[in-house]
Amino acid sequence: MYQPKTIYTKVALETIINFLNGNAPELSKEKLPKELSETRNGCFVSLHKTDGSLRGCIGTIEPVEENLFKEITRNAIAAAMRDSRFSPLTLEEMDDVEISVDVLTVPEEIFDLDDLDPQIYGVIVSDGVSKRAVLLPSIPGIDTIEKQLDIVKRKAGLDHVKNKKLKLLRFTSNRYH
Repeated sequence: MYQPKTIYTKVALETIINFLNGNAPELSKEKLPKELSETRNGCFVSLHKTDGSLRGCIGTIEPVEENLFKEITRNAIAAAMRDSRFSPLTLEEMDDVEISVDVLTVPEEIFDLDDLDPQIYGVIVSDGVSKRAVLLPSIPGIDTIEKQLDIVKRKAGLDHVKNKKLKLLRFTSNRYH
């Protein structure tokens, strides 16, 4: 079974296992660092099979919970159970799942594509009305700005819209395994 290397992924793993066992997510018995208990950040929890393929990824661009611990807990359950691209995760699959947690910085609007770098920045694309999508930074195989924008625009259903007509935001993230 996956062995978390950080408190972030430990919280996500314990949350998913508790949920799959029918137990309510609970605060870890160990003392949480202030970064988890006293800060608010958007975050994404990503589940990958050991072969590297995606198994679930859900997150929040901006925080909706009172602290990062609760944000991770919320997104871990959602990634495991409510990612519409996948069936709900089962306990039997846990031996084949690895977890990462991306803690996001506050997004900033950009006006020049040269301000993007898919290895450093994630991107949010929006039509300013109802369609929006996000793509995390440093995703294997996404090595150009053009590829990054093509994917995120397609996710948002905006692949037919010229970049100049879209609102683009960038952010960085710290990825924990």
